[in-house]
Amino acid sequence: MVARWRWLLGKMAKRLWFRATLFSLLGAATALLAALFKEYIPPSVSSLVGADAVDNILGIIASSMLAVTTFSLSTMVSAYSAASSGVTPRATTLVMEDPTTQNALATFIGSFLFSLVGIIALTAGVYGTQGRVLLFGVTLLVVALIVYTLLRWIDHLSKLGRVGETIDRVEAATLAALKARAQWPCLGAQPAPSLLPAGLAAVPAVDIGYIQHLDVQALAHMAEQHDLRIYVSALPGSFVVTGEPLMHVGIGAGSEMNAELAQQLVTAFTIDLRRTFEHDPRFGLAVLSEIASRALSQAIDDPGTAIDVIGRGVRTLACWLEPRDDVRPAISERVFVPPLATEDLFADFFTPIARDGVAQVEVGMRLLKALASLERLTPELAPLVHQHASRHIAQARHVQMLQEDIDTLAALGRELGITQ
Repeated sequence: MVARWRWLLGKMAKRLWFRATLFSLLGAATALLAALFKEYIPPSVSSLVGADAVDNILGIIASSMLAVTTFSLSTMVSAYSAASSGVTPRATTLVMEDPTTQNALATFIGSFLFSLVGIIALTAGVYGTQGRVLLFGVTLLVVALIVYTLLRWIDHLSKLGRVGETIDRVEAATLAALKARAQWPCLGAQPAPSLLPAGLAAVPAVDIGYIQHLDVQALAHMAEQHDLRIYVSALPGSFVVTGEPLMHVGIGAGSEMNAELAQQLVTAFTIDLRRTFEHDPRFGLAVLSEIASRALSQAIDDPGTAIDVIGRGVRTLACWLEPRDDVRPAISERVFVPPLATEDLFADFFTPIARDGVAQVEVGMRLLKALASLERLTPELAPLVHQHASRHIAQARHVQMLQEDIDTLAALGRELGITQ
């Protein structure tokens, strides 16, 4: 559970321009600080060997960093294109938020501005003899930082945009979202009842799009202030249209629902064009499933990737199903949010893979074994596991598949205790 302002700040910090701007300001400030602190350099050090060469060094950094930045940007675009076409366009966002890539580009741009500001200040005679010595020392540190960043960047380029690396990012983002939701099952609110009380007022959406974030803290504050009981009906990841209820509100005796209050309540929901990973675990599972489905298409025909994704799905769902001792208490007694349903998580992940991999026996066998693994971890899920496994075997009987392969799947199902 994250307040809206913190979520927006974290979202902004993941943008490429944010780090580039910070590093650029830091580079320019570093070059100017040498002029401010030049008086602290003893005159005896002014004759340090090499200080006169700072002009040439800064010139080399300025020209080379501009070329390296241009090359890195073109490499990033190629990596984004590879991730979009080879994995799924929904995973491109995670590749764009890669911190190693952003740090490398920010370092190159910051070093370029550092050298540019340094050259301008030297030409203007701002530093003097003592300032040149300090600038020379700072320049050596910048060169060391550039070398370190280049070495990391070269190693990172070998993985950027690759299928396996991109799947790793999707799995990590999904695991993080599921762990956060496991800690806050209802996003800090009380579990919503299956049957809502009578006499509630519906608060509709005013935009069309996906809910990216829900600020339960803001709802709790408004509920206390206006004596409300709020029953949220649209979770992050839901697609809403104008007029569709976002929540139902019970109003106390001393308050009334009006347009102004409804508008304040709606501001707790952030609605945008597309789904995000942070607060929408179902989206992460759906993207993993989409990667497997794309790998199983006739154009790619890569069942190995689909089998790999199934294993990752088991790890992800196992994290959701394991007992936890770090569940946080609700922050409000007046706000009610429905928890995630395990049935929906299974449907998001297994149903598309079972549909697209129904004609490949190796994928079907791995799918059945994955379901059996989850049943062993959580025996009470047996009905749900058997439902998905039985459906996959039934689908296999209605496609152009060798009878021997169908018998193999059926036998595996019987071994796993699945009734046909």
